[in-house]
Amino acid sequence: MAKKTQKAAPPPPRARLYLVTPRQIDLQTFPALLEAALAGGDVASLLIAPEVSADAHLQRIAEALVPIAQARDVAALVIDDTRAMGRSKADGLHVEAGITALAEAVEKLEGRAIVGAGNLKTRHEAMEAAEAGTDYVMFGLLSREDDDETHRKTLDFAWWWAEMFEIPCVALAGRSLESVEETAETGAEFVAVRSFVWDHPDGPGAAVAEINRVLDAVHARRGEAA
Repeated sequence: MAKKTQKAAPPPPRARLYLVTPRQIDLQTFPALLEAALAGGDVASLLIAPEVSADAHLQRIAEALVPIAQARDVAALVIDDTRAMGRSKADGLHVEAGITALAEAVEKLEGRAIVGAGNLKTRHEAMEAAEAGTDYVMFGLLSREDDDETHRKTLDFAWWWAEMFEIPCVALAGRSLESVEETAETGAEFVAVRSFVWDHPDGPGAAVAEINRVLDAVHARRGEAA
């Protein structure tokens, strides 16, 4: 009788880049920067999350950026505005406005669009988001100015979530390549990056290429350790 051998565990999934737009967007210049970023390597999602003074402004921004993302097979999401999401034909909505707003969005959009949950400040809120039917949770506050390093609480939440839950996790890195690496080590399915890409001295395409090299290296290490 042939000796039974134990199947090797599948390697952990490779984290992918979840790109967040800058706070300030000039529609005269930013589309070219976005094109350059998406040409730099793998990007899973684009979150359109500028600071805006009116909903119509967000809609104009989304209508300009969503086709650029979708042409590269990048899922485009709009922050907290179902009208701007729908009119721009975006792929989903990122909800920062709380659990009630999240539950309403899930009920309205379930099966038709991605719905993600952000602005989660406690583990209890993250679990409430999961119970509400979110497609992903994001750890790290978009309202906070980017630091060089990933916030300690973001890392702790991402480690905890990745080990305990099946719903995908997005973890917001800082504005350094080292922070991207540290964030990917948590096992989060997606690493969110903002300032590092848009402020990179060699341009956003170079930044995205560097991020993907780091994500590849972390994936290889985690696969060896599995």
